Amino acid sequence: MTGWFAEPGPGEGDVLVAPIGTRGRWSRAGAALTRSVAARRQRAWKDVLRRRLLAAADALAVIAAAFATGFAGAEHSTLWICATLPVWIVLAKVNGLYDRDHVRLRHQTVDELSPLLHWVTLASGATLLLVTLVLGQQISAAEALLLWGTALGAAFLLRALARRSWRWLVEPERGLVVGSGALAAALARKLVLERGHHLELAGRLPLDEAGSATDPLDQLERGVEQGRYERVILALEDLDEQTLRRVVTACRAAGVKFSVAPPLRAMLGTAVELNHLAELPLIEFRTWDTSRSTLAIKRVLDVAVAVFALILLLPLLLVAVAAIRIESRGPAVFRQPRAGRGGQPFTMLKLRTMVADAELLLADVVDVDALEEPVFKLAADPRVTRVGRLLRRFSIDELPQLLNVLRGDMSLVGPRPEEVWLTRRYSEAEAIRLSVRPGITGPMQVHGRGELTLQERVAVEREYIENYSLRKDLEILLRTGPAVVAGLGAY
Repeated sequence: MTGWFAEPGPGEGDVLVAPIGTRGRWSRAGAALTRSVAARRQRAWKDVLRRRLLAAADALAVIAAAFATGFAGAEHSTLWICATLPVWIVLAKVNGLYDRDHVRLRHQTVDELSPLLHWVTLASGATLLLVTLVLGQQISAAEALLLWGTALGAAFLLRALARRSWRWLVEPERGLVVGSGALAAALARKLVLERGHHLELAGRLPLDEAGSATDPLDQLERGVEQGRYERVILALEDLDEQTLRRVVTACRAAGVKFSVAPPLRAMLGTAVELNHLAELPLIEFRTWDTSRSTLAIKRVLDVAVAVFALILLLPLLLVAVAAIRIESRGPAVFRQPRAGRGGQPFTMLKLRTMVADAELLLADVVDVDALEEPVFKLAADPRVTRVGRLLRRFSIDELPQLLNVLRGDMSLVGPRPEEVWLTRRYSEAEAIRLSVRPGITGPMQVHGRGELTLQERVAVEREYIENYSLRKDLEILLRTGPAVVAGLGAY
C-alpha cells in the first residue's frame, strides 16, 4: 500500500513529504534537520546579542559625553548631542565595530583601538558640524575636546564591560580542532594560555588515523550539519586544497565559523600582510627597519610615562621597601647585570624578593649546566620570601625598573631582560630578543608569563619585534593590568 504523509519541517510553512514506508527514516532526517536549524538560530542569537550589547555600550558612551559637555558649560548642547545618537551608531556600524567579533577566534576591545579612535573622531566631527551649522548652537574648542575624550574613554570601558557581560550570559563556543601533530598541539596549548577567546574544545578530529573504517571528513560534515560545533579550526601539517574545500563547504552550508592555522608557519612567519593584485593574493613581508620618528616618539612616551608612574607609585614603593626590610636582612633594592640591546650588559633594578644570599644558593636550586634551554624560572623557588611572593604576584618588584627606563637601559614595552650568562647560550633565532631595548612589560607578560617555554617566548617576541608599532605598545600596556590581576604564570 502506498501513500503520502506530510510532516512539518523546521521552517515556518516548510513541509517534508515522504512515502509511508520510509516514515521512520524521514522522521529521523527531519529531526536532524530541525536540530541543525535550531543550532544555527542559537549561534545567530549569540552574535545578535553581542551586537546589541555593543550598540548599547556605544549609546551610553555618547550620552555620557553629552552630559560631560553639559557639565562643562555647554548645557544648551547636551540635548542636541544626544539627538545625534543615531549618527554615532550608524558610523560605528560603517566602521565595522559591530561585525568584527564573530569573524575572529579572539577579539578584545584593545584590538579595536584604531577603528574606535577613527569612529569617535569622525562622529565627534559630524556632531559638531550638525550642532554648530544646522542647529546654530556654539561649542567651544575645550568642550569639543571634552566630548571627544569622554566618548573615547567611555566607549572603550563600556565596550569591554559589554563583552565581559556577553561572555557571562552565553556559553562558550563549541570548537572542533581538525588535525594532529605539532601544529594541532600548539593550537590547543594557545587556547589554554591565551585569554578572551570564549571557546572550549568540544572535540579533536585527526585525519590521519590508520585503519579508520570511516572517512573522518564525513564525520566532520555530519557533526557540522547536526549543529554539534560552532567553530571549526583546521590545523593540518599537510593541508591540501581538496580537504580545505570540503571543510569550507560544510561550514558555509551550516553557518559554522571557520578558522585555519596555516601549516607553513616558517614560510609565512609573523611579519606578513595579505594583499591582493586584482584577484591574485600576495603575501607582503615586512623587512624594513622601524622609522626613526617612531623610535623617537616611543622614547618620549617612555620618559613621560615613567616620570608620571614614579610620582604616582612612590607611596606603594615605600611600603614595599619597608616590608622587605622588616622581613629579612639585606638591601631592599636588588641590582643585577642583565643583557640589554645588542647584548650589552646594564644594571637592572628590582625590589628584592629572595633571601639576601640567593645568588650563592643558585647551585642548590638548579643545575645550570643541565638546562635544556638557556632560561629558567621555578614555580616554587625556595629562595623567595613571603613578601617576595606577594610582590611577584602583582609585579610590584619590577617598579624600580622605571629608573632603568629613564636612564635609557630599558623601555616600558619590550622583551624581558635576561641574565647575561644565559644570553651567551642563545641560538641565532633566540638572539632576536636582543635586537631591541628590553622592557618592563612585553609580549611574554600578556601571553602566559612564566608558563611559556623559551621557544614560545621567542615566538611572541619575534612577532612583536617584526611587526612593531606604537599601537602594539599601547595594546600591551592595556593588557598588562588584566594579566597581572589574573596572575597566570606569576612566580
